[in-house]
Amino acid sequence: MKGRSFVALALLGFVLVATGVIWRRSMGIARAREESRLEQRHAALRAERAKLEGDIRDASSRATLARIAEERLHMHIPNDSQVILLAKPGKLAPLKATARNGTNGARE
Repeated sequence: MKGRSFVALALLGFVLVATGVIWRRSMGIARAREESRLEQRHAALRAERAKLEGDIRDASSRATLARIAEERLHMHIPNDSQVILLAKPGKLAPLKATARNGTNGARE
């Protein structure tokens, strides 16, 4: 090998290495853009999820459910005179504590 051949091979090697470096950087830039786009989409999806969770909380609130029940199901909140409290069968209602017998409401 003469000097010219050696220089030509060195230049060819340099061009190949430089081409590889440029290609690698181009791929890195493309991946960075893709990663940035995915991060933006992820942030948008997180914001949408937070909005939807808020909408669910609002829709399942007592006030909203009461309004829907009144409008769609034709239900209403009963008056005090319409409410009947029933005791569960087989259970005795607890007695109030009395100062006279000191039993603290326990049955004997």
